[in-house]
Amino acid sequence: MSGGRIVSMLPSASEMVCLVGGEEYLVGRSHEDDYPASITKLPIVTGQNTVFTSSADVDRQVSESLAQGDALYTIDAELLQQLKPSVIVTQDLCHVCAIDLQTVERIANRMNPKPKIITLNPMTFTDVIEDILRVGNELGFAENAQAAVKALNNRVQAASSIASHLLETVNKGVRPRVLFVEWTDPVYPGGHWTPQLIHMAGATQPIKPATELVGAGPSARVTNEACVESDPEIIIISPCGLKLPEATREADLIRDLPWFKQMCKPGVRVAIVDGNEMFNRPGPRLVDALEFLVGYIWNREDLIPKGFPYAKYIE
Repeated sequence: MSGGRIVSMLPSASEMVCLVGGEEYLVGRSHEDDYPASITKLPIVTGQNTVFTSSADVDRQVSESLAQGDALYTIDAELLQQLKPSVIVTQDLCHVCAIDLQTVERIANRMNPKPKIITLNPMTFTDVIEDILRVGNELGFAENAQAAVKALNNRVQAASSIASHLLETVNKGVRPRVLFVEWTDPVYPGGHWTPQLIHMAGATQPIKPATELVGAGPSARVTNEACVESDPEIIIISPCGLKLPEATREADLIRDLPWFKQMCKPGVRVAIVDGNEMFNRPGPRLVDALEFLVGYIWNREDLIPKGFPYAKYIE
């Protein structure tokens, strides 16, 4: 096939579809799909049952919903059928992050003709890159996907080379300690590909480490004491799904707590990153996130991509 009628069920999938040349074939999107901005005019086929108030309250809402067997997300089956997609791109990675695969399959099985389902389940940064190729191949844009991945890999290699040089020349091979906060209350340190990116940027996340080739596994709740014991030199707060103003408000809620103040010793730097756009989406902009890490960790603002959505919080 080439293109077809595509419905995306998650933001990273939309970014991949557009990257490989399939934007004109997108006919529907999830409620979170917002990049590139040109796709926001498309019909929305999903919704969510939780309402963001604070990190702690959302954690409570999610826990209660899961305990009761209630769905976290909704899907407009009637609209989806009206859109007559030939392809649906969805995920089976995180049941808390997007509509679940079983619900998508159940609705797709009732459609005639039945759409093809492309399921993404990346556990590592390498998986994300391979998913771009797979999406391109499945949609009939193999050459575009190969060219896009080549360009991304060139950037990755350049960023990693700079990081390796700075690690050896500035820190004599000693990796700076990073705590990446994917959720603030309770604390979830970054998992999956994020610790990999930290390692590729010349640093390490002691509380949930990874190497360049091996991911850290899913993010899991940790104690505040464990965060303190990891003795970070750099803290990056990027709550999953939150834009920069919301992420800043969540950081403000923990800033004066004893455990957080204990971590923020003199010399410790803290930054806030838009978690809606960066790090939490397993898509092509993880390369931007890597470049940011190299620039921020090594105090090289010239290496941070222009317009990258972050703010210095504590210096």
